[in-house]
Amino acid sequence: MGCGNLFFTLVVTLSAALITYNILISANASLNQQFPDPSHSQSSSSSSSVSRKNGLISSTKIISVDPIIQMPHDKYLSANNNNNNKKKRLFHTAVTSSDSVYNTWQCRIMYYWFKKFRDQPGSEMGGFTRILHSGKSDPFMDEIPTFVAQPLPSGMDQGYIVLNRPWAFVQWLQQADIKEDYILMAEPDHIIVKPIPNLSRDGLGAAFPFFYIEPKKYESLLRKFFPDEKGPITNIDPIGNSPVIVGKEALQKIAPTWMNVSLAMKKDPETDKAFGWVLEMYAYAVSSALHDVHNILYKEFMIQGKLTYGKIGEWRFDKRSYDNKWPPRNLPLPPPGVPDSVVTLVKMVNEATANIPNWGS
Repeated sequence: MGCGNLFFTLVVTLSAALITYNILISANASLNQQFPDPSHSQSSSSSSSVSRKNGLISSTKIISVDPIIQMPHDKYLSANNNNNNKKKRLFHTAVTSSDSVYNTWQCRIMYYWFKKFRDQPGSEMGGFTRILHSGKSDPFMDEIPTFVAQPLPSGMDQGYIVLNRPWAFVQWLQQADIKEDYILMAEPDHIIVKPIPNLSRDGLGAAFPFFYIEPKKYESLLRKFFPDEKGPITNIDPIGNSPVIVGKEALQKIAPTWMNVSLAMKKDPETDKAFGWVLEMYAYAVSSALHDVHNILYKEFMIQGKLTYGKIGEWRFDKRSYDNKWPPRNLPLPPPGVPDSVVTLVKMVNEATANIPNWGS
């Protein structure tokens, strides 16, 4: 589906194992900070692999045209007609976090880059909140705007700490004074690389399609939570809760359902076994569909690398190496041959850690 010459790139994520990197995206602008621009990409369907000496970095791709891969037809026509005359629609960025060292250092880096891009041209970024679900304040309350949420009662998460995320959002949406009409749900390991516009429109959310969220494959399981009367299983978008930009009123309806569906899935042994660490993502996708909140799927909302579990090469940056300690300042840059996006990621981490006061404490 055509949408003009939109080019998207918004946030790099220190995601997954060893190094995966995702990039949230902005419209109508070329990449900077040594990101590959459209003229340097291979094609919209190709990916480039790094030689094995580089170990943990295996692939990346940049696509410059047609980032929308799914959008209801009537909404698509309306969006194109109104796209050039819209007024600024601010969204609030919300990130859930524990009080672990691991989440804390990621949040500090993310907030550093949020502040850098918030007021630049093209941005529709409004406020920022770290939703801290430890139940108590921490030493970084003055550095990062923070809402303290209560964790789930002891034992309810069954060792799956991510279940605190929907419950934290429920509390924040009920208790906080949120000025903006839209919410960007992000995660601590996202790094913003450009001013972010509001990609949602006409009552639709904006979300990244994850290849491993497969509603059709798991229809028999999902029908336990998404009954036949709600329509075909394809009404469930292949998304998680992040990155998603969605209307605040819509999220206020979705969040309690998301919490309850997450808990119900975790209590169901068959569903828990099938979905594993992505269970809460499926729960959000189901809950959004239950409330008839559909999403424009932007495959350029993030750039993802291949997971490379268990592989160690000549150079590595594994965010999980810093689960209980702070990454040092001035991390070594990757060797030649590593995708520019990864080089940029490391440079951005280094810039943030060099400028954040009292890094490592």
